[in-house]
Amino acid sequence: MHQPDPVTKHALSDIATSLAAQVARQSLPGSPAVHIVPSTGDTQLFVANGSRLYRITSDVEAKMQQLIALKDEAAIQEELVKMGVNTTPLIDDTPLESPGTYALSLAIAQKCNMGCTYCYADQGDFGGPSKNMTTDTARQSIDMLVNKAEAGSKIQVTFLGGEPLINRRGIRETTAYAAELAARKNLQVSFSLTTNGTLLKPDDATFFEEYGFAVTISLDGIGEVHDRQRMLKNGAGTYDQIMERIQPLLQTQRRMQVAARVTVTPAQKKLDETLLAFINMGFHSVGFSPLLRSSAGTDEMTRQDLEEMLQGMITCGLLFEQHVVQRKRFPFLNMVNALKEIAKGTHRPYPCGAGAGYMGVSAEGGLYACHRFVNEPAGSMGNIYQGIDASLQNKWLQDRHVHQQSPCNGCWARYLCGGGCHHEVLEKGRHACDYIRGWLHYTMQAHERLTRLAPDWYR
Repeated sequence: MHQPDPVTKHALSDIATSLAAQVARQSLPGSPAVHIVPSTGDTQLFVANGSRLYRITSDVEAKMQQLIALKDEAAIQEELVKMGVNTTPLIDDTPLESPGTYALSLAIAQKCNMGCTYCYADQGDFGGPSKNMTTDTARQSIDMLVNKAEAGSKIQVTFLGGEPLINRRGIRETTAYAAELAARKNLQVSFSLTTNGTLLKPDDATFFEEYGFAVTISLDGIGEVHDRQRMLKNGAGTYDQIMERIQPLLQTQRRMQVAARVTVTPAQKKLDETLLAFINMGFHSVGFSPLLRSSAGTDEMTRQDLEEMLQGMITCGLLFEQHVVQRKRFPFLNMVNALKEIAKGTHRPYPCGAGAGYMGVSAEGGLYACHRFVNEPAGSMGNIYQGIDASLQNKWLQDRHVHQQSPCNGCWARYLCGGGCHHEVLEKGRHACDYIRGWLHYTMQAHERLTRLAPDWYR
């Protein structure tokens, strides 16, 4: 069990409260080139170009603080050169152009049995008639993906909705077809699915295990907290039903990996309790995502809500640090992903592969920048019958490049963040920037601590 004793839990909460206030101050924008990250050990200097971290002396820290306050970017560059840092830009203004596609998400069922008011897909039908994707459309989608892939490469097939298990037959037939086609071309194919969990059957676990699915269950909290956000169309709660139906998956998972995804609204106050409960249930990983845009305009997170969420996330992060130092697995997905990206120096001009290596396919075969843009002209990329429209794709990649986004182009976190989810930004703007910077700042501090105390944690 991962439940800490009450004293430890209370202490972590107090530390997180203090740390969140400190992080909020320290993570504000200063220089687009560098960012100072104090920690309990060595102070680090984050260099945006290449997303690199360097331990620095107190003298260098004082000098950089002065130059940041003066907004003297030329002097900052000179100081980096003195430190031996290569200042040649690793990302320029050149956008991607007609990149290859390696992943598709299929809207295998544009319909849903639930009535979540915040659903980006307008309760599953994406603003149009409810429908299933036909077998022919699914196969042509797979054909397009496989035919464009080079032998020996990796491809990804994801099933989404609506609720994808409404079209269980389509999922199973398409999976078998994709696996067979990929084997012929010597491709490594992986499968994933996101489900509300209410329609799961025991033999789904056998099928998902056979093909090594990554299965994500949408669970927004424990008991009544979940039921307030994720109910059936008649208003009935779903938590108990989901808990019963996911048991075969949790018990079967070996090749299959079962994750819990929690959409965070202002109603959630105790992220740490939710995290611990789901980890103890046996989920392979647990992640949180703030609700920044809902189709109904309800339950969206404000800046103040995001400040409170940052405190909760830091509490979860401290739990992660505590377990890792004790050499215990603690699958808090937000923390794992952030630390790995920091460790490898991820730097990118886009937040994700949307409109580039990854696209969403509607039930009728339309191609879109990602699953969130299905049936929305803003993200249209052609269709599976005529193929990707290069002019639409390249215009998208040019417009969405982080250097073209404001205030991103002046932010120290731009190459780790990539500018934020395209769909949320286009619909609602960027009111989550302080939260994102705060979370990255904290995880950089945690990276320094864990590098000292548990240097092999991610190997």
